[in-house]
Amino acid sequence: MVRVFGRHVGAAVFGLVALVAATTVHGQPASPPAASAPVSQVEAQPAPVAVAPAVEPVLAPANASADYVLGPADKVRITVYGEPALTGEYFVSSSGTVNVPLAGDVQATGKTLSVFRDSVVKALEDGYLKDPKVSVEVLTFRPFYILGEVVKPGQYPYTTGLTVFNAVATAGGFTYRANTHRVLIKRANSGGEQEYPLTSQTTIAPGDTIRIPERFF
Repeated sequence: MVRVFGRHVGAAVFGLVALVAATTVHGQPASPPAASAPVSQVEAQPAPVAVAPAVEPVLAPANASADYVLGPADKVRITVYGEPALTGEYFVSSSGTVNVPLAGDVQATGKTLSVFRDSVVKALEDGYLKDPKVSVEVLTFRPFYILGEVVKPGQYPYTTGLTVFNAVATAGGFTYRANTHRVLIKRANSGGEQEYPLTSQTTIAPGDTIRIPERFF
């Protein structure tokens, strides 16, 4: 009976050793299989879309209208269609005329573009061309002048849409003595100075003379 009990105990010990050996690999306890990590639900993000940088619109230079009044130092282009020898660029002279081939000196100062064009047509018709087709455009405007209480008084090129503030900035700004509330302007086609409020709405025309007066302390 003792022998039988001993065999049972031995078998149990052997089984326990086998179990331990099966659960041990090279002296390290075998790790249980890792549980699957939960998969988080991540919302798919759309791929970034490349956006082209904004492009500033390029504006064509504004040309003078047909009722623009010409004056000395304006630069015009006269086109005579079918006559390339007569087409060219010309300045209005100090005497107010434009010397056009075949037509000679044509009065320009004080005339609108449309009236000047008609004068060129008439001059070319007088014994030279039959029914000439002519167009006239202003290439550069005559300058403006700014005097008085600005840093750099003088003559400056005119640009379309010029205001008094733009003109003052072009001349280096006001001096410390400047009256910043009013301005005196002599228009190119008028006889004398006129007073205007000095605001961003006060516009300047080609050939105008601006004077910034001194303020009273």
